Amino acid sequence: MSISIDSIKQLAQAYAPETVQVRRHIHANPELSFEEHNTAAYVKQELATYGIEAESMANTGLVALIKGKNPEKKTIALRADLDALPIVEANEVAYKSKNEGVMHACGHDVHTASVLGTARILQELRKEFEGTVKLVFQPGEEKFPGGASLMIKEGVLQNPAPASMIGQHVFPMLPAGKVGFRSGMYMASADEIYITVKGKGGHAAMPEMNIDPVLIASHLIVALQQIVSRHASPKVPTVLSFGKVEAKGATNVIPNEVKLEGTFRTMNEVWRKEAHQKIKQLAEGLCASMGGSCDIDIKFGYPFLQNDPAVTSIARKAAEAYLGTENVVDLDLWMGAEDFAYYTQQVPACFYRLGTRNEERGITSGVHTPTFDIDEAALETGIGLMAWVALQELEG
Repeated sequence: MSISIDSIKQLAQAYAPETVQVRRHIHANPELSFEEHNTAAYVKQELATYGIEAESMANTGLVALIKGKNPEKKTIALRADLDALPIVEANEVAYKSKNEGVMHACGHDVHTASVLGTARILQELRKEFEGTVKLVFQPGEEKFPGGASLMIKEGVLQNPAPASMIGQHVFPMLPAGKVGFRSGMYMASADEIYITVKGKGGHAAMPEMNIDPVLIASHLIVALQQIVSRHASPKVPTVLSFGKVEAKGATNVIPNEVKLEGTFRTMNEVWRKEAHQKIKQLAEGLCASMGGSCDIDIKFGYPFLQNDPAVTSIARKAAEAYLGTENVVDLDLWMGAEDFAYYTQQVPACFYRLGTRNEERGITSGVHTPTFDIDEAALETGIGLMAWVALQELEG
């Protein structure tokens, strides 16, 4: 392959301004998970202007191919997600969300614009590299069951099957111009826990006449922490948290039931299933021992995300060559979840982080907040690096 880093950087610089405008358009017109009809139509139109034909998948998803020389030699895939979050944007910017209560607060506008910019670069260079690049624009990353799972069911990893897959995600903790990698385990699985503790309500001044579900729920929340502290291996990251407790009583009213909602996260699929059983057994046993009962529903969410060592090594070396080793950092384990994990369970993959922070300009807010934004200089880094990584993965 005769393509040089300098040629990629020149193209990235040339296409960065338009990529910024694409990102701003998507940011200003966000759509919720599995409702990304206009976003998908816009992406399809953009690809068409580059000479790339896209096909619909999973209702609001898209898949497209960039065929180089000898396209059957090897295929790699690049992924972007299209959906936004139910958040009211607080930023006062020209590209502020036009859809009240909906905001690209997790950077999916950046991911989509980046893959589009990368596609434009690779499409221009398609006669100079061998293999095929599959572009995957998926819906619903933010909402169960995850658009990745639906895309996989509809065959996105077939015809042609990618040998590896790359995902790039914004990282507001890292300055623009830098990227981060981690080989092996990186992000946690995420399951939702719903428990209804049932008792017998009544007057708070006559506790002997009642079975207090508030008291039972209080004991249960504390007792369930033993699942982590005494059953999980210290070598396996595990989190059990309850963020919602609903008891519709009053100062003098004990309610009939209390509802608990929480999350369980870990990085081991065997332990994950064992923990679910232990949570159920402990909840049912404790509630019964205190004279009550409970209904418990644990919804399986995204699996844990594991970066393939070989694919990640190629991507990281490509990043070091493209950006300089001083701009490539090690990532720590992250207990957040991502539905890109579904892909990593099916194909060797690498999910890396793109720095978007700029403290001098006050761009420091975290994802999923009303003030999240990026230093748009990160887009030039994003499109150029992803193009270079894709070419190195094709050669690897």
